[in-house]
Amino acid sequence: AKKECAQNDWQNLFAADLSNADYNKAVWSIDKEGVIRANKDEIIFTKADYQNFELELEFRIEKESNSGVVIYCTDTNKWIPNSIEVQIADSSCEKFGSATRNCAAIFGHVPTEIDTKLPFGEWQKMKIRAEGQKIDVWLNGKHACKMDMSQWKDNKIGPNGVKILPWLTEHKKCEMPTVGKIGFQGKHGQAATDFRNIKIREIKK
Repeated sequence: AKKECAQNDWQNLFAADLSNADYNKAVWSIDKEGVIRANKDEIIFTKADYQNFELELEFRIEKESNSGVVIYCTDTNKWIPNSIEVQIADSSCEKFGSATRNCAAIFGHVPTEIDTKLPFGEWQKMKIRAEGQKIDVWLNGKHACKMDMSQWKDNKIGPNGVKILPWLTEHKKCEMPTVGKIGFQGKHGQAATDFRNIKIREIKK
């Protein structure tokens, strides 16, 4: 019973002093309430690699927020084509364009199943389950999106007919590793996104 309990234990993704993260200390900060935020568009990454996990977090957006949770990242310097991004954004903002750029979408690949317009300045909950090539996303308890990377056998057009954005076409998603670093995008333009209570647990096989 003890072993089973241990398997279900959630761990904080980041240490309270961010000592297990790779980030620019002039950009990212954590306050005494544990709120993490950036003052410019740079990513904070875990130092460790993760595979087969559930990630839970809270986030808070502003008008025109455009952020994201990056998983399976194998190159932090060239992360955009070498990772999967779960979008965090102001879904009411038309300039983000397509449905695959809405909050809780798998950016540039899979649109959401639900309306993900959110109020500003209020904490929201997201859960990401990444088990091998299968990724599921929940927003405030509702299933929002899923992707089976094995189905993405073309790097230009997805199996759902969605044209993949040119800067995401370097690799076929079916061939990408399902292990890597986890990252959070910083401040885009004038709009920040805050994060807190970021927790992870391993999915035991």
